[in-house]
This record gives sequence, C-alpha cells and structure tokens, in this order.
Amino acid sequence: MTEAGTGHTAEEDKGGLRTALAGLTTRGRSFLAAGVAAAICAYVLGQSDLLRVGLLLAALPLVCATVLYRTRYRVAGSRRLSPGRVPAGSEARVHLRMDNISRLPTGLLMLQDRVPYVLGPRPRFVLDRVEAGGRREVSYRVRSDLRGRYPLGPLQLRLTDPFGMCELTRSFSTYDTLTVIPRVEALPPVRLTGEAKGYGDGRQRSLALAGEDDIIPRGYRYGDDLRRVHWRLTARYGELMVRREEQPQRSRCTVLLDTRGIAFQGAGPDSAFEWAVSGTASALVHMLERGFSVRLLTDTGSSVPGEGADGFAGASQESADAAGMMMDTLAVIDHSDGTGLSRAYDVLRGGNEGLLIAFLGDLDEEQATVLGKMRQRSGGAVAFLLDSESWVRESTEVPGPLDRSVDRLRMLREAGWTAVMVPRGVSLADLWREADRQRTHVASTGTTAGGSGT
Repeated sequence: MTEAGTGHTAEEDKGGLRTALAGLTTRGRSFLAAGVAAAICAYVLGQSDLLRVGLLLAALPLVCATVLYRTRYRVAGSRRLSPGRVPAGSEARVHLRMDNISRLPTGLLMLQDRVPYVLGPRPRFVLDRVEAGGRREVSYRVRSDLRGRYPLGPLQLRLTDPFGMCELTRSFSTYDTLTVIPRVEALPPVRLTGEAKGYGDGRQRSLALAGEDDIIPRGYRYGDDLRRVHWRLTARYGELMVRREEQPQRSRCTVLLDTRGIAFQGAGPDSAFEWAVSGTASALVHMLERGFSVRLLTDTGSSVPGEGADGFAGASQESADAAGMMMDTLAVIDHSDGTGLSRAYDVLRGGNEGLLIAFLGDLDEEQATVLGKMRQRSGGAVAFLLDSESWVRESTEVPGPLDRSVDRLRMLREAGWTAVMVPRGVSLADLWREADRQRTHVASTGTTAGGSGT
C-alpha cells in the first residue's frame, strides 16, 4: 500500500461578505428574496407586522452565512490507495480519512473526491458532526479497463449550516495517482530456442556477480584464501596468482514491443495494440521470475529509465521493483510516429543479446528484413505477429485474405525466428506453448516450420 496526501489542512480563508453570500444555497437565496419582497410590500402597505416577518426571513440566511464563514474549522485529510498499482479491469479501493484537529466540533460535512470519468462516478459522502479531535473514515472503489496514470483529487470539503441556507467549499491542495498497468497472464515454463535456465552454464551468459577484478586471475592479496591460488600461473609469473571463484551467471532476455502507429488498427481495451502491450508485460514478468536479466525495448530504441546495460536482474530482492518500473512504463506507453524498426536494431547489434521476444504489428518486406538481421544478434528469437486488420473485423464478417501476413511469417521463420501468428481471442499461454511446439519440430526435423501457426 502507498499513502498519499497525508497531513494536509483545509481551513477557511479570510474574505468579505461577497464570498459568504456566494455560498448561499437555493433555499437561502429564496429566503433572502422572500424577506426583501415582504419588507418592500410592508413598507408600501404600511404593515409593520409584515415588515418584521420580512426582516426575519432576510436575516436568517445572512446570519447563517456569517456564522458559517467565521467558524474556524481545521480539518486534516489523508488518502490511501490499496493498491496504488492495479491491473486493467481490476478494482482498487481508495480510503479517505478526515481528522478534526480543532477544539470545536464541526457541523455537517459533505466530502467529495475528484476522479477521472474513466474511473467511475465522482464519490460523495455526508459526514455528521465530528467531535473535537475525532475522525471519520470512508472508502470507495475505482476501476478502469484502460491502462494509464489517473490523478485522484484534490479532495473537496463542503460545509453547511443546520438550516441548509449556506454551503462553503474548501479544497485540499494535493492529489494522488493511480497507475493502471496492463493485464499480466501467467505463462507456462516451456523451453524456447536460445533460452536456458536463469543460472548455470549456457552460451548466452553475462556475469551477474563477478567484479572487474575477477574477470581474469589476479595477484594475491592479503586475506585471500590460499585454496584459490592458481599454481600454474604462479610458476609462470613468479608471484602468487589467485583464480577467481566460480560466479553465478545470468541469462539475458530482451522483449521488443512494436509501437508503430501504422502497424496497428483499432483502439480500446480489446484492440491488437493493447493485446501486444499485455503480452509484453506477461513475457517480462515471466522471464524475471525465471531469473533472467530482462530488458524492455521499443521500436524507437528506448527502454525503461534506470535500466542497466544488461536490463533488470530477476530472482533477486530488486526483481519486484524492476517489474514495477517496467509495468509503470507500459502503463503509459502509446503509439510512436516511427515507420521502421531500424532504431531497435541499432541497439541490438552491439552484441549477442541472448533470447529475443518480439510482439509485432503489421510488417512490410523491409521491416521483415530488419527483423531477420536482428535474429543474427540473438541466441534465440520468438515473434508473435499480429494481423491487426483481422482484429478490427466483426465476428460475422467473412475473413479476408491473409497472404501478406503469411508471407511475413514465412520470411521470419526462414530467418531463424520462431514465429507465431496471433489471431483474435487466443490466449498468450496457448501461443507460448505453440512456439515451444514449433521450436521442437524445427529441432527434430532440422527444417524451417511453415504455415501460419495457431
């Protein structure tokens, strides 16, 4: 849970009669108008009793406004989100707490919190008299099917007199943010091309814990264990040389998300692009849980702020924080204006990148060729290709030709990718297993798989 907006105070500001009269309700304005009208009629008709009634009617809302305005309430408000980061389609609960920190009891309080329309209706609460030093706690739920970052607040407090003649609104100055992240689907632990266990021997490895001094055998230092002495090198160099201890090693994985606006059609929570974002989030979390050093990459060549050269490390205390940072990035990611994948290729071509997992939109021949070059920079590559045009068709429409998508799928497979077509309505877990079956078929036959996949 994260806490926000704690310790902020709402207090009536000083002002003139105009501010107080602006807070008159419909009832208060009606009483004032009736009193003025009665007083005028009494003056014209010479009726003193009617004049007294008119003065009473006019004075009542004015007295209520003055008393309410001069009452010095000091109220502290806090807001707590549970949780502060929630998957799309799930609910979060917002807890509000009001503390009366003055020496006087309050009157009737009406509490209102500002929330974006996409999160639901604006919550309103009526709080009875709060004693001096007392507190009241209320809560409400919010839900969004669209990922993003949504502001909550500022909190508004409406004060009213017992007769309902006047209402004054005071606002707190702070607001909090609810982060709606993509949906994450649990994936089965299959063995994909170029993938190895998170730790151990493997071709696509980078040292996880070894320091710079341990890259090669070094000279003996005071305190080193004599069992680490490398006697052969000691005889060669004429001084004690110490071998580095065997260090755990970590596999590397890069997850590429195609965000080009021209590669996806449609919008909304059920669009092809949202499926790709959700699939990327699922793959990132899955690989982190398996102990990989994971990096998120987009077609623009950008990655997560604060990400290291090898990505975020998994299977460690920081893995939850790493997943949170990548989920926060995916929560606000949007279409790019780019037309190609060359920037992502420039990032990958610096060396062997381990396992490469890509979620791709519509491709032309040029971009399929670039992806073929990316394959040469990775130990293994898995592509999920979305035919976004098929995603925007109605279920009753006759499916159109998929020759172009099938041709791009064939080009990726010929370049060495484990490529799977993504039709609408299929879960990522099933496609993940299909990629494993395709890899097994290629490994057993030694040929490139054909067809359009599942």
